[in-house]
Amino acid sequence: MALHHIGLKEINGPLIVLDDVENAGFDELVEIHLQNGDRRQGRIVQIEGKRVIIQVFEGTNELSMENSTTHFTGKPLKIPLSLELLGRIFNGAGKPIDGLGDIFSEKFADINGSAINPVSRSYPRNYIRTGISSIDALTTLIRGQKLPIFSDSGLPHNRLAVQIVRQAKIANKEGDNKFCIVFAAIGVKNDVADYFKTKFEESGVLEHVVMFTNLSNDPIIERILTPRCALTAAEYLAYEKNMHVLVILTDMTSYAEAVREFSSSKGEIPGRKGYPGYLYSDFAQLYERAGVIKGSSGSVTQIPILTMPNGDITNPIPDLTGYITEGQIVLSKDLSQQGVYPPISVLPSLSRLMKDGIGEGYTRFDHQTVANQLFACYAKVQDARSLASVIGEEELSETDKAYLSFGKNFESQFLTQGENEDRTIEQTLDLGWDLLCLLPKDELDRIDSELLDKIYNPDRAARFKTKSNTL
Repeated sequence: MALHHIGLKEINGPLIVLDDVENAGFDELVEIHLQNGDRRQGRIVQIEGKRVIIQVFEGTNELSMENSTTHFTGKPLKIPLSLELLGRIFNGAGKPIDGLGDIFSEKFADINGSAINPVSRSYPRNYIRTGISSIDALTTLIRGQKLPIFSDSGLPHNRLAVQIVRQAKIANKEGDNKFCIVFAAIGVKNDVADYFKTKFEESGVLEHVVMFTNLSNDPIIERILTPRCALTAAEYLAYEKNMHVLVILTDMTSYAEAVREFSSSKGEIPGRKGYPGYLYSDFAQLYERAGVIKGSSGSVTQIPILTMPNGDITNPIPDLTGYITEGQIVLSKDLSQQGVYPPISVLPSLSRLMKDGIGEGYTRFDHQTVANQLFACYAKVQDARSLASVIGEEELSETDKAYLSFGKNFESQFLTQGENEDRTIEQTLDLGWDLLCLLPKDELDRIDSELLDKIYNPDRAARFKTKSNTL
């Protein structure tokens, strides 16, 4: 039975408090009717006996303590779902903002999702090609994986997100009509939101994208709903429509700060850096909605993007994210200042599920071998650079000089690529072999000798050597 309560006990920021409420449920959707006839939505976030605390989505401005009427709906917040989601733009609470009207829904679903039985999960296999060499070769994105991007203020993570949306594909044999992207912009400025929308429209990918936009001047409560609405849409498309869905969430730091502000307004005891103690479980509720479920041929893959406060990777946001997810892609300020785009720092980046979704039958038989050798050689580049800074480059051995040449070309040719440059996995791996041929054969100790004898040819690296001599 629907309940109505007249008047409020207390207003505290985005929260209102009511007393003597019976039969209310946690996360229940409520409607607040203002004296002027306007309506606002909220949800119950805390229950203490007959006392309930309600989070108002549109804020509490102009609410009257005496004349506001609260209507309890008896159900959680749900959003409409259908294939008409594709190509549409919604606000953070799941309401259309593209001027095309409401979607014709097949069903309504709770934005909190439902718990996935671990037994029903299938192990992630196969990969999603981003067209970006440093990701596809070295930190391969596997379907059903959650692989965050750790960035910093001033780095081009927004450009990288747009490039991934524009270029991401699954295996051609499965068809592009089985792949789509759910993009959630959380707490972004108006110009950034316009940038995302314009780029998607210009490239023609918007028809395969479901976009949720929460602006920085929107209520913080909506910021908490945005990733949940996006993931609800992704789960519907993946598990009911059997599509492979890539979910990009940017910026999770804005989400975490909204959670901190909301927790503070409830008077909860803060934890590290002022964030609530339940931030880990809150993140886990979102990140664990990625995966592959038995009985469905679809998948949900996540790329959460977060800016590390002050570039500190030990901050609770990247720290907790790293515990929950299966690897990370780290962007480097030093590489960005050198003009490298995308400035992906290879050595601290990894994809823990990569080994099970690449190789023969997925990418190419030599993928793992090339990746291992590139990692090992680039690690030695750092040692050679450190030694050169002490004794000078002229005093280095020929091998160390070869490593310096390899490192310079690796960053300028392999890591660096244009925003509109879409490389196939074959082009990426061939480029990796070309770079490895800059080094003496006996330095390539991560490659099987039979394969090395078959492919190694110093002439493959001639173009790099010519360019270095010219410089």
